[in-house]
Amino acid sequence: MFTWSGTARRRRARGRSARLVVPAVVTLAVGLAVGVMVAAMGKPSTWISDSAHRTHAVATPLPTAANMDCGLIVPANPLSAAGLATPWQLTGPDGTNTGGFNCTQSTLNLQAFVQATILDPATGRLWVYEPLVVTQGSAPAVAPARPHLPRHAIVNVMVGFNGNNLYLIGAGPQTLARANCVNGLNGSVFGQVSYCNSAAFYAAAYRDIARGTLRIRGNGRSPVTGQACPTTRSFDLVDQDPSDNVTTKYLLTADGRTAQDNAANLAALPGAITINNGSDNALLDNFILPSLGCTPFTAPDLSSDGRPGTSQTLDELSAAVNQRAPVALVPENDPMTMTGNGMSADKTNLYRIGVGQPPLPADQAAGGPAMAGDGQTADAPAAYCANMLNVQTPFIAANQARFAGVVSPVPLTGSNLFTFMAARLSASYGNLGCAGFNLQNTVNLTTGAQGAAIAATLTSRQQQPGVAPAAAAAAAPAAPATDPTTGPAAPGNPGNPGTPAAPSDPASQPSPGPSQPWTPSTPWAPGAGGGGGTGYNYGN
Repeated sequence: MFTWSGTARRRRARGRSARLVVPAVVTLAVGLAVGVMVAAMGKPSTWISDSAHRTHAVATPLPTAANMDCGLIVPANPLSAAGLATPWQLTGPDGTNTGGFNCTQSTLNLQAFVQATILDPATGRLWVYEPLVVTQGSAPAVAPARPHLPRHAIVNVMVGFNGNNLYLIGAGPQTLARANCVNGLNGSVFGQVSYCNSAAFYAAAYRDIARGTLRIRGNGRSPVTGQACPTTRSFDLVDQDPSDNVTTKYLLTADGRTAQDNAANLAALPGAITINNGSDNALLDNFILPSLGCTPFTAPDLSSDGRPGTSQTLDELSAAVNQRAPVALVPENDPMTMTGNGMSADKTNLYRIGVGQPPLPADQAAGGPAMAGDGQTADAPAAYCANMLNVQTPFIAANQARFAGVVSPVPLTGSNLFTFMAARLSASYGNLGCAGFNLQNTVNLTTGAQGAAIAATLTSRQQQPGVAPAAAAAAAPAAPATDPTTGPAAPGNPGNPGTPAAPSDPASQPSPGPSQPWTPSTPWAPGAGGGGGTGYNYGN
C-alpha cells in the first residue's frame, strides 16, 4: 500500500490484550468494484473511486483520527462457515474502544477489512468470501451471509487496515493459535496486514496445481499494448511494500454500521456508501488491469450471491503461476518486514509465508552481499530497488497517455492514474532507501496547492546498484517540486514526462511454481536468466 509518510509501521503492541501469535510449526517450507482510499500526506481522501472510470465524492467527509493504531477482535473458529459469518470487531489497540482511540469503521484512516479465499483440495475449486468488520459494540446493518463450505475446505484469511498498526486479539485464549493467525514476529507487527492459515492454504493449493487439480488461468496479454498483463509480483506495479492489503469493500450506513457489499444489501440500505482498503491488489485489479484491457483472476464470491470476486490470495496464486522474471517478491527493506533493528530475514520470511512466496535464499538471509554480478536474486534489497526503477519507469512512461485518462485512485496523491503512479514510484524510491544503493530517482514531480502530483517527468535509464545494503538505511526520500499556485490538473494534462523506453516483455523464466524449482535471475548480471540462486519447489 502506498502512503506518503513512509511509516515503517513497527511500533510495539500496547497493553496485555494485543497478542502477537506466530505458529510454532510452519507447514510451508522455510476489482472494478473498489478503489483505493487512503490518507495522503496526512490528509484524508474524501473521494471514493468506484472504478477506473467513475468517482463520486462523499457528501459528508468521514472523520479521521490522530491515533493510527487499532485492535481487531478475531471471532471464534474464524476458518469455519459459522466463524466466517461472525463479524470481526474493530477496537482500540488495548482491546477496548475507551481512551479516545476512535477505532471505528466510520473513521476513514482506521477502517479494517477481512478477506477469505476458500479451496476445495479434492476438486481444486476456489471461492472468495468477505467476512464483515463492525465497530466493537455495534451490530451489523445486515447480518452477514453464511457461506456453504465443501467438506475438508481449506480457508485462508487476509486482513487489511487503513491506519498504521493493527493488532489481532482473539475472542478466546486459543482463537489465534488454532486458526494459525500471524501479525508479526516477536513483538514487531507487520503493521497494516495480518493473516490466518496461509501456510496450510498455499501448501494445499500448490499441491493441487502440481497435480493438475487446480488450474490457474494465464494472465494473458494486453490487447492495447501487446505486453503481458501485470501481476502482483510484477516490477511494473510493485511499491515499497508489495503484496499488501485486500480488495474487500463494505457498505457503511450514516449511523456507522457496516454490511457486506452485495446487491441485496445495497437495495436494503439506501444512502449507504462504499468503503474499501488502500491496497496494491485493488490498484492492480480495479485500475491497472482494466486500463490495459486485461482482467483479474476471479472466483465466485459467497458473500455476494456467487458473483465473480477478486482477492489478494487469488492475485498471489495468479502471480505464482504466471509472473516471468524478474519476479518481485517481498524484499527485506519493505518497511512492513523490518524491525527496530533494521532488516529482518525471519520477519520477511514470515510475511512471505502469508502471501505464498518462497523464503529468502540462504545466502541472502544470512546477510550476504546484494551487488550486481554476484548471483543475487531479483528481490534482494538493492536489486529490488533497481528492478523497480528500471522496469516500472518505462512502464509508466509508455502508458502515460492511457493512464492520464483514468481517474486517480487517490486524488490527493495524483491528479490521475499517471501522476498517481509516478508519485507512488517516487515515494517508494525514498522509503526503500534506494539512494543508499547509488541509484537515482527516475521521477520528478510537480505538485499543486493541495499537495497532489499534477505533472511528472520520467527519466528512463538502466541503473545498477553500487553499494552494500547497509548504506540504504541512511537514504532519505527526494523532495518533489511544488507549485503552490497551481490547482489539480485535468486528467488530460499530466505534464511533460521524459521520453519513455520501450517496456520490456518478461523473460522466459517462470516464477516460483508448484512443479519446478525457482532459479532467480538478475537482469543486469552476466548470464541473466539463470542466476545462481537457491532452488525452491512449492510442491515439496
